[in-house]
Amino acid sequence: MEGLKGRRVGFIGLGLMGRPMARNLAKAGASLVIHNRSPGPVEELAGEGMSPAAGPAEAAARADAIVLMLSDTVAVEAVAAALMDALAPGHLVIDMGTTAVAATRKLAEAVRARGAEWVDAPVSGGTVAAEAGTLTIMAGGTEDAFARALPLFQAMGQRITHVGGSGAGQVAKMANQVIVALSIGAVAEALALARAAGVEPGKVRDAIRGGFAESRILDLHGQRMVSGDFTPGGRVVTQIKDLKQAEELAEQSGIQLPALGLSLELFELLAEQGDGGLDHAALYRLFFK
Repeated sequence: MEGLKGRRVGFIGLGLMGRPMARNLAKAGASLVIHNRSPGPVEELAGEGMSPAAGPAEAAARADAIVLMLSDTVAVEAVAAALMDALAPGHLVIDMGTTAVAATRKLAEAVRARGAEWVDAPVSGGTVAAEAGTLTIMAGGTEDAFARALPLFQAMGQRITHVGGSGAGQVAKMANQVIVALSIGAVAEALALARAAGVEPGKVRDAIRGGFAESRILDLHGQRMVSGDFTPGGRVVTQIKDLKQAEELAEQSGIQLPALGLSLELFELLAEQGDGGLDHAALYRLFFK
C-alpha cells in the first residue's frame, strides 16, 4: 500500500464518491492536498492526516497531480478556470467525474497549452466500489498522460481501460450510463409487473437470477427495489444530468436513441414527484410507492 509514496496529489470534490477515493489514494502512500466547496468533508479528512487547501489554485500549486471529482460540467469548468494559472509543465489534471465530451476536449486543449496534461477518467461502480477501491475507470488522453495517471487509478480502481484520446473516457461513460439507466428501467418494470400480478417481487428476482436476465443491476438495484431502501449511491438527479449529456452527445453525433429519450423522461418524472435525491433504483416508485 506504499505504491504512491512521494506522490503529491490534490483532490478537489469530496462528496459521496470523492471521500473514499481520496482515502484510497492516501492508503496507497500519496500525500493528499484537499479542497471542497463545503468545509465538512475537508475537516473530516484533515482529521485523518490530509492537508486542506484554501482553493483549487493552492491545491494545484502544492501537488503534481490534481484529481477532480465534481458534480457536473459547470463545476468542472469553474474549478479548471480557478486552477489554470497555477498549472505548469509537468502538472497532471485528472477529471474523474462525468463531464460533457465537448467541454472535456476544450479543457484538455487549454491545459496542454500550459504544458500540463488532462486525462478524462470517469468511473463506474458507485459508492460501494469507491470504498472498496474497485471502481471501473475509463480513461481518455495521451499515452504518456495515461501512464502517469495509472498508479493513481490502480489505488482507486480494478478495471482500468485507456479508451483513446481526450474525451474518449467520457464517451465510454455516456455509453455506460445509457446501459445503466435502461437496465434500471427494465428491472423496475419487471418487478412492478410481478407485484401487480400478485407474485412477490423478491421471489421473482430470486427465480430469474442466474439466467439470461442476470446482471449487476438486477443484483444490487433489484434488491433495493425489493427492500424499498433507496439510500443514495447514485442519485436520481445525477442520473438525469448524465442522460442529458448522453442525449446531447447523440445529437452532436447524428444518431437518434429513442429508448434513451424515454428513460430520461421517466427519471425526470421521478424527480418531479420529489424523489430526485434518492438512489436511481427508486425509479420503481413510479409504479409503486
